[in-house]
Amino acid sequence: MNKPFQDKLISIEPYTAGEQPKSADIIKLNANENPYPPSPAVQKAIAEFDADILRLYPPMDAAPLRKAIAEYYGIGQECVFAGNGSDDVLAAAFRAFFNSDKPLLYPDITYSFYPVWCDLLKIPYETIPVDEGFNVHVEDYFRDNGGVVLPNPNAPTTIGLGLDAIEELIRHNRDSIVIIDEAYADFSEVSCVPLIKKYDNLVITQTFSKSRSLAGMRVACAIADPYLIGYLDAVKDSYNSYPMDAVAIRAGAAAVGDREYFGQVRGKIIATRECTAKRLRELGFVIPDSSANFLFATHPKRRAEEIFSYLRERGIYIRYFRKPRIDNHLRITVGTDEQMDRLISELESFLGK
Repeated sequence: MNKPFQDKLISIEPYTAGEQPKSADIIKLNANENPYPPSPAVQKAIAEFDADILRLYPPMDAAPLRKAIAEYYGIGQECVFAGNGSDDVLAAAFRAFFNSDKPLLYPDITYSFYPVWCDLLKIPYETIPVDEGFNVHVEDYFRDNGGVVLPNPNAPTTIGLGLDAIEELIRHNRDSIVIIDEAYADFSEVSCVPLIKKYDNLVITQTFSKSRSLAGMRVACAIADPYLIGYLDAVKDSYNSYPMDAVAIRAGAAAVGDREYFGQVRGKIIATRECTAKRLRELGFVIPDSSANFLFATHPKRRAEEIFSYLRERGIYIRYFRKPRIDNHLRITVGTDEQMDRLISELESFLGK
């Protein structure tokens, strides 16, 4: 429907998130959420939270959370920025760091929010093709650019790069900001955090939604040289001086402090991931080695959309992308052992095994 003010409205294709089922009986393996509850320390922090504090504004700098993250990584608090989920942190980073007329570079198969921010913020960009095996080759990014964004491990492919390759990427782009999106790095053996002491053009973003089971609370951070953190703070203070609520700050700090529980949950998810990948391969699926909390699967004899629909009808939600190059692949979140047993059982029936 045309309106007289239509030409003044934004024209943008929004990000499409995974489907949110209405029934509690659904096995939800489509959003890369953690199947286990947050740390008992988080539950304790929320239960003991004094609601009277909510009449006051929270600390503008989310200092208790920044302090906890800094102590966890052995870095200065001035190297940490906090925000409402990694989407909020990344949006602030795009505003702060990508303001030239040169194109931002990122893979052609990756997190589909990146082009949304580029379109919203009028950032020129160029996608760099991954190879036929969905691998990123860092030498493809050794060119003039306005910045680089690379998830490590990448989504939805699950494939990660080693620290040496990441360092090569950063070294060849010293005149640009390089963002390494570590949303899933806790399920791999690689994190770039140690490199911030060496490279002042590196920004690392992380989320508490996956490995720390806080998707419903929206907690995330960026880690970088203090000079760059200052720009993130300036952007934040220009549109929302208080981005994190008091409960989220308290809960996030408690989650970071419980290293033992974090290690236990991480270990369980990785073990289930490896077991499920083995069982899926035995059913004929082709799956790259995953460094994330999900699997990227295709079957040579059955269409991905057909498998997706079959499972959905049986109350198992996984992710299917109607996009070039990956429209015959499925993204399957790693759930509990019981949930993955059900998944395998349904797939055995579907494949006639």
